Amino acid sequence: MVSTRQTAAERRVAVLSAAVTEFAKSGYAGTSTDAIAARAGISQPYLFRLFGTKKDLFIATYDLGGTRIVNELTRAIEGLEREEALHAMGMAYLQLMQDPEMLQMQMHGYAAATSDPDIAAACRKTFEVLWHLVKDKLELDPEMIQDFFANGMLISVMSAIDLLSVKEPWAQSICPGVEKFEAMNSLSDARRYHADASAEQAS
Repeated sequence: MVSTRQTAAERRVAVLSAAVTEFAKSGYAGTSTDAIAARAGISQPYLFRLFGTKKDLFIATYDLGGTRIVNELTRAIEGLEREEALHAMGMAYLQLMQDPEMLQMQMHGYAAATSDPDIAAACRKTFEVLWHLVKDKLELDPEMIQDFFANGMLISVMSAIDLLSVKEPWAQSICPGVEKFEAMNSLSDARRYHADASAEQAS
């Protein structure tokens, strides 16, 4: 008979998956470790054995999202240079921000960082890795690097408030380019479709 007992590494993966869902829903302050442990199917004491503290778990969860962003943007620029690479990264990042849990975790990370230096350091780490990505691989000048991060934050905020679905001129003018706006709008439509489908399944 094959044992179905999970290893500690497998349990960590299960806990991180549960933590993403719970932290994305309620944020760092509003999420209980009881809820995460229950979703992961383990006891709360075992959760602390795996991650130490609630803050350690939050940072590990945030780092998981940061790693995903870096990996996707790195993959997006393969074989491309400068402007083409920047456009590809922008679209890849936009796609990532249509994942509600990814977007919510990012926003909750920034909110928690305002009052916790350890969480702030975790948020800065992702920015540092991305800075090296665009500077070292694409050899961008400082102004282009600033534009890269500014556009990224704009995409995050636009996704959070669903500005992509607003077809009025003022909203379209904020989006960087008509062609990109149309692509963003298609992604927004897809996100709402998946959100509606998830809501129907939950009801």
